[in-house]
Amino acid sequence: MTHKEKAMKIFYEKFNCSQAVLGAYADDYGLTVDQAMKVAACFSGGVRKGEVCGAVSGAIMVIGLKYGDGPDYKATAYPKAAEFMERFKEKNASYICKDILGCDISSEAGMLYARENGLFKDICPRTVESAVDILEDMEI
Repeated sequence: MTHKEKAMKIFYEKFNCSQAVLGAYADDYGLTVDQAMKVAACFSGGVRKGEVCGAVSGAIMVIGLKYGDGPDYKATAYPKAAEFMERFKEKNASYICKDILGCDISSEAGMLYARENGLFKDICPRTVESAVDILEDMEI
């Protein structure tokens, strides 16, 4: 199963975008899927405040798992994270959840709007796919 297939399977099992992306790569980096689900549990919806998209957060965690060790990790991990974020922004017009969704889910009204209009079902799967596609293209 590809990383994208794993990510989408996790997402459609009612997990969130950050869990789907990190979970798809868990085995590659010595985590169990259960551990990945716990670590990424609170990052969706821009850490519940409409900020950095959860799919982006999950991908940044994957980049950290690959490049985040050793004394010189900043020289490798930080540029990879920056590259990922720019590429995600190019594909999705933003890496900020409220901009991608077109509403601010940190408010009760925004969350209601997102749910009533199926934004989590229509938009979020595309962000998960996009995040995985970029990671794969970056060979992470």
